[in-house]
Amino acid sequence: MAFRGVDHIVIRVHDLDQAVETYRAILDVEPERASSAELHADQAFFHLENGTFVELITPTDDASPIAGPLAKRGEGIHTIAFRVDDRAATAQGLAGKDLRVIADTFVHPGSAHGVLLQLTDARR
Repeated sequence: MAFRGVDHIVIRVHDLDQAVETYRAILDVEPERASSAELHADQAFFHLENGTFVELITPTDDASPIAGPLAKRGEGIHTIAFRVDDRAATAQGLAGKDLRVIADTFVHPGSAHGVLLQLTDARR
């Protein structure tokens, strides 16, 4: 169960254009934009030199899994994704510590002080 570092951070926002302006000024990086039909969301990805990225995300409709947390908790960190050596073994180890693990990929926000934790393969 070795954590190797942060892969990316996802920040939920109300106004993607405004958030892009803010993070462009902060990070001095031009984002890559995308729309996700699966997530019912628009996204902006700020890729950093060390291989990590910051993702801004806003729901396009109420079917988005981002819509509920955005309405309930407002803007802020939604997900922190960690690089791990073995996602399944790490998930099993975390579940053994009485943390709520979802599909060997996520730690439920209720087990992580309101932040969704994601496990990603360090070898990708």
